[in-house]
Amino acid sequence: MSAKHLQHIDPYSPQFGTMIPLGFQKWLRTCVIYQFIRFIAINIRMTILILKSHH
Repeated sequence: MSAKHLQHIDPYSPQFGTMIPLGFQKWLRTCVIYQFIRFIAINIRMTILILKSHH
């Protein structure tokens, strides 16, 4: 079986098709305080949704 039809695309090349995170986006993804706040917010939303579904 030949793999000549497969093209390998390097990550972060223009052909890869994904956006490259820049400064602020990288900071949001790596900031522990921001991630903790998002975690709490998502958990509150899920809790409210579950409580509403039980009524």
